[in-house]
Amino acid sequence: MGPTASGKTDLAIALRRHLPVELISVDSAMVYRGMDIGSAKPSADELAIAPHRLIDICDPAQAYSAARFREDALREMYDISASGRIPLLVGGTMLYYRALQYGLSALPKADPGVRAELQRKLEAHGLEALHDRLARVDPLAAQRIHRNDPQRTLRALEVWELTGRPLSELQTTAGQPMPFRAIKLVRAPESRAQLHRRIDRRFLAMLENGFVEEVERLVARGDLHPDMPAMRSVGYRQVWAWLRGEFSRDEMVERGQAATRQLAKRQITWLRSEQACHWLDESADVLQQARALIDRGLHGAALD
Repeated sequence: MGPTASGKTDLAIALRRHLPVELISVDSAMVYRGMDIGSAKPSADELAIAPHRLIDICDPAQAYSAARFREDALREMYDISASGRIPLLVGGTMLYYRALQYGLSALPKADPGVRAELQRKLEAHGLEALHDRLARVDPLAAQRIHRNDPQRTLRALEVWELTGRPLSELQTTAGQPMPFRAIKLVRAPESRAQLHRRIDRRFLAMLENGFVEEVERLVARGDLHPDMPAMRSVGYRQVWAWLRGEFSRDEMVERGQAATRQLAKRQITWLRSEQACHWLDESADVLQQARALIDRGLHGAALD
């Protein structure tokens, strides 16, 4: 686990060279076909060395939820285990990890970034427009929430933004613990400034490698719109807005980098609240540390 641009994929591929593991992607953007550059999907060469399950399994016009991820991941984990190998989950969608480990009965905590964006839309378009949107994504919740109730309307939309699932569904879903024992490794740069530099450089590299053209192809399909879960992914929504003329290219770059930094901040906040994690020391050999922790864990030794 770890924030975006922390080197999770590199470490997972290195582990694949040394251990009998099969990789499972834990990423809400990589599930979508045609979203390669902006999601930092592993390259064809990397996938040849270390195939990732749950990549390119969904069309961007489809919604992919934490509930579906849990079902898909457990199926793949059972399949890998049955073959005598070890499932290695790698990615940065923390809600997916939480859903996998603990089920989906608990609603997500309030997210300041998502709430601020919804508040901006409330001020720009009014409560009626937001309630109409809620009626489209969660009609049962919209029936229960009065059209003049901004607090509950925003919360229901926030849950949809964070999970891709209706609040009404989550409120009736019973959680079940994951039937596997997990060894949880976290990779994160030593300083926030270092992570921000990596994020900014990577966003510029994505643009140089054809990110805009990738979004243009998605827009040209004609069946996608910016409010779809896939198109709300960090980076994609900023490039789409620029293509629509909402701001300049320089502002698009700044917004894309800032949104990615905000994502990393949320990921680190989630990780700090996660129990029994082992944060790897980036000043030493992370591969050696990871292998030692895995070896001890597989043999039942304490990991403290």
